[in-house]
Amino acid sequence: MTRLTHRYTGPAALAAFLDQVLADAAGRPILADFYCCQGGATRGYQDYFYVLGIDLDDQPRYCGQAFIQGDALTVLAATADWLRTHAAAVHGSPPCQGYSDAQVLQGNDHPMLIAPTCDAFTGLGLPWVIENVPGARGYMTEPIVLCGAMFGHRTYRDRLIEAGGGLTLPQPHHPRHELPITKMGRPRREGEMAHYVGNFPGVQEARDDLGVPWMNRDGIRESIPPSYARWIGQQLTRHLAALPAPAGAAA
Repeated sequence: MTRLTHRYTGPAALAAFLDQVLADAAGRPILADFYCCQGGATRGYQDYFYVLGIDLDDQPRYCGQAFIQGDALTVLAATADWLRTHAAAVHGSPPCQGYSDAQVLQGNDHPMLIAPTCDAFTGLGLPWVIENVPGARGYMTEPIVLCGAMFGHRTYRDRLIEAGGGLTLPQPHHPRHELPITKMGRPRREGEMAHYVGNFPGVQEARDDLGVPWMNRDGIRESIPPSYARWIGQQLTRHLAALPAPAGAAA
């Protein structure tokens, strides 16, 4: 697949790139994935959408159909009118470090971007989803929890999922975490759930487990499994299909 790529330098060049994206989508519903990293969420959404990823860093491994390198909130403001007209939905995975219990204990300073992302998404008037770590619960509104055990993975990797813009998500059954978690830094043993954080061993095992064969260790650490976004995409597709047709649309 040839990926469309753009480095954000200003609105004029961006407008021309978005014209390319629209042509490339060829009528498929478009979803914008902000803070996309290497594309764990993107890969799941691709079952239902043409996905445009946005990330501050260059992401040569990103798996989506189109990619913009630039600050997510800056690009979001610059694309807001285009998204309202052409996108079906937006997803965001703001950096989780500021909400991680470990980072809080260490006293590290990280950007807290859930609130501004939620405000910007709400202003679009589109269905939206925000994903983050369990430590972000106090910064989110009635999120549901998705877990690797729900999807047959060998890691728990609980993630909070908040939906808005008219989209609601049911809470699936959350199995109890009964198996021990592998201690950080050593390989997973039989009967344990893996812990894909830090400089974890077993990158190929993680790729196979999560369904992310294109990712390196850095991408795996930062991603949600595509299965989570695939499940969200199912709910989102049903939601969009149930919306009334826009005024003036052909019957």
